[in-house]
Amino acid sequence: MQLDDHAEDLASDLGVDKAEVKDDLQSLLEYNVPVEEAKASIRRKHGGDGGSSATPTTRSLADVTPDDGSVTTTVRVLTKGTRSIRYQGEDRVIREGEFADDTGRISYTAWEEFDFEPGDSITVGNANVREWEGNPELNLGTNTTVAAAGEAVETPYEVGGDRDLIDLEPGDRGRTVEVTVVDLERRTIDGRDGETEILSGVVADESARLPLTDWDPHAEVEAGSSVRLSDVYVREYRGVPQVNVTEYSTVERLDRTVEAPDTAPRLDIGEAVDAGGLFDVELVGNVIQVRDGSGLIERCPDCGRVVQNGQCRSHGDVEGDDDLRVKAILDDGTGTVTAVLGTDLTAEVYGGGIEDAKTAARDAMDKEVVADTIRDRIVGREYRVRGSLSVDEYGANLDAEEFVESADDPAARARELLAGVAR
Repeated sequence: MQLDDHAEDLASDLGVDKAEVKDDLQSLLEYNVPVEEAKASIRRKHGGDGGSSATPTTRSLADVTPDDGSVTTTVRVLTKGTRSIRYQGEDRVIREGEFADDTGRISYTAWEEFDFEPGDSITVGNANVREWEGNPELNLGTNTTVAAAGEAVETPYEVGGDRDLIDLEPGDRGRTVEVTVVDLERRTIDGRDGETEILSGVVADESARLPLTDWDPHAEVEAGSSVRLSDVYVREYRGVPQVNVTEYSTVERLDRTVEAPDTAPRLDIGEAVDAGGLFDVELVGNVIQVRDGSGLIERCPDCGRVVQNGQCRSHGDVEGDDDLRVKAILDDGTGTVTAVLGTDLTAEVYGGGIEDAKTAARDAMDKEVVADTIRDRIVGREYRVRGSLSVDEYGANLDAEEFVESADDPAARARELLAGVAR
């Protein structure tokens, strides 16, 4: 049913103006409130009972689809996380996590406080179903009931949120990790309540490194500390999972040191790109091209974007700041990726800094001479590149932290490849 149809039905039932109902409904849906919960809220606003005439269907989790509207299901609670969102101009606390039964598992969001904890077996009645990132999700609202199940629900899935960093995925809620804080800075951002201080950095365990944001700075989170972070959620940041700590998270210092890996996992380029984004990865391949936009460039002094012909996409006419950059296409036979080198790595490759590049450009009366020099030095050579990989509709990009000519023996790698094919 379309938005207009929902609004017309509500307006007819309540005897109010359709345009007003439609505006309210659209506003609620923009905050990802499930449609049935949004309709119930509007009914209450106009003096209705907020009830729904739909009869929920009893479902196993594997059979739940967004077309169900509302369902009743008996499940085991795997995880439960808590965080605050801004809803219709007010802060609202929600609970979220995963349910499971013997057929599958499903994410949930509870818009009211319900009495259940991880490990509990419960029957959830009249839960709305919506589609979230391509999958069905249960939404528990004012019309939902929760009761203890008659017997324990058996499920093959692990109860509890303890995970290694390598196993975290965007959308995870109520997770617990034990990490060391590798890097950290305090930043001031323009938050939903004005200027807000946050902590931003990198955490690591024995399995991986991931970016971290602490939205309610905890004293225990400091560079070099090893901590247990409970009730964190994970979202995608520049194509990779990001650990988010909130006011509802618990932070405890550990009496042991969590060791960060010295090296990044090395993957084939094709394998890494198929993974869809990795925060810390090492790739080896031949530079087959240095793309346009490399060499001596200009950046907007306000936002840092590359300036072309004196124009910033966000700030219009600007006087750009000089900078160095390389965008090198790396190929290993399984795929390609654009390795993006910042100022320092580009200076190493070029053999001089920004002032040297400006002098060369002035002498040649052409900025492109800097990029040409870089092309002559790296195209056709094999490099080991470590950094953060993001993959989107524009392609795969690796923000390089290390860019070193490879010392690998090509013959040995060829023998290893042939041995794998023979197996």
